[in-house]
Amino acid sequence: MGVAEGLPRGARLSRAADFAALGRDAPALGGRHFVVRFRQTSAGVARAAQSVSKRVHKRAVQRNRIKRQVREAFRKQRSRLPAFDLLVIARGSAANASNVELAADLFALFQRIAALKPPPTPGTMPG
Repeated sequence: MGVAEGLPRGARLSRAADFAALGRDAPALGGRHFVVRFRQTSAGVARAAQSVSKRVHKRAVQRNRIKRQVREAFRKQRSRLPAFDLLVIARGSAANASNVELAADLFALFQRIAALKPPPTPGTMPG
């Protein structure tokens, strides 16, 4: 994978405050193997993070496989997503799913998020 194909630093959530905001009252969409929490961001681009706990699988190699699938699916769909912060949380079923099944579930969730329109900025008139 070349440098141009990677996920830029600005596309990743890393601050604890960003995670906390997505964990409290953020709306969520659920799929078979993942739940995606989202909220509008002022960053102007979609940003994401993933959470794969030890409850999903005790072996780190399996958790890392799931994380790689999430990053790759987000990288491919990022340009089609609205300016939302996303937190992708793996369900227990993700550990037993193939990479193809994980990618299909993520693609479907990202398609549903892409269809959402961010609310208009208060105080501005359309025109």
